[in-house]
Amino acid sequence: MAKDKRAMLEFWRQDLANLARRDRLRALAPRAGVDFASNDYLALAAAPELAKIAQEALAWGTPIGAGGSRLLRGNHPEHEALEEEAANFFGSETAMFFGAGFAANEALLATLPQRDDLIVYDQLIHASVHDGMRLSRAPRRSFAHNNVEALEDALRDWHRNGGTGRPWVVVESLYSMDGDFAPLDDIVALASRYDGFVMIDEAHATGVYGVGGRGRAAAFEKHDNILTIHTCGKALGVSGALVCLARPLRDFLVNRGRNFIFATAPSPLIAACVRGALRLIERADDRRAQLKARVALAAKELRARCDIAPSGSQIQPVVVGADGRALALAERMRQYGYDIRAIRPPTVPEGEARLRLSLTLHASETQIVRMISDLGEALRQEKI
Repeated sequence: MAKDKRAMLEFWRQDLANLARRDRLRALAPRAGVDFASNDYLALAAAPELAKIAQEALAWGTPIGAGGSRLLRGNHPEHEALEEEAANFFGSETAMFFGAGFAANEALLATLPQRDDLIVYDQLIHASVHDGMRLSRAPRRSFAHNNVEALEDALRDWHRNGGTGRPWVVVESLYSMDGDFAPLDDIVALASRYDGFVMIDEAHATGVYGVGGRGRAAAFEKHDNILTIHTCGKALGVSGALVCLARPLRDFLVNRGRNFIFATAPSPLIAACVRGALRLIERADDRRAQLKARVALAAKELRARCDIAPSGSQIQPVVVGADGRALALAERMRQYGYDIRAIRPPTVPEGEARLRLSLTLHASETQIVRMISDLGEALRQEKI
């Protein structure tokens, strides 16, 4: 019987062994060393101000669990207060709160584009978008990263070949692995010429960029054809995601979005914390200035000590190519006392394994300079 039980699991054992042979096996690792790995860019996750907001919400009797889906009894006043405040904050007609950014992107792509539409997405778009597209009835097509001409070619070809619906252009305002910015003005203008919608994932920009941390797409929020996704678990320091969109699209999601209809509602306590976090980031110009200074310092040091071109944002890739090299380099940096993770395919393209340096207020300027100096030494030792 024991042998039979082992045989039942053999497929999974072999798949994991294959991943290990290719230096692709993942494993959970504890936090250790100076933080150059998290997305807590403004160091709000454990900030006393945010803890106070949570304590006050609990003292007011805000429940931790929702107890049901939003369409049942799970629709708490904190959800509605957050959505109203978020719409006012970001400048959109309405907002919708999801339990995670992954769930939000999946729900939007699975629900809103229709059979005659076309989803056109940047080739480096987040995995959650890919999962949503797999559930969508609409066909999809990628375009070269940040290449507006390639996007226009895709839209023109679809239209010439009889496309009758509307295109849905899906991009990130700041890309999570390359740390570069999308040319939003050109993308929005182009999509609008083709009567298309634009979904802009602001996950890594919300809180960090724009007036009061409103993100890079703030100027487009009032446009009916613009949807923005603001992740709450990165610079905001909490969890969940806010989708800002026109009211008919929100109402359609409430009626047709399976991810929304059948999921237990997010925690009302978390909703209260996100509402407080929005107020914190609006007043966080000092934190943003500190982060900007760290980004500029890192850019200078990376050029001088590592001959690496800076990305221009708080996300800095160090592309080394082979998966094993990325793992070895990450381990060496861990030994130096830094929490830096190796990123391998399929998260990034084949042959582009890397370290992902995340600059946050958890690391001082002195620690940043020391880390980059040690990185330069590690790169020389590894002969990468």
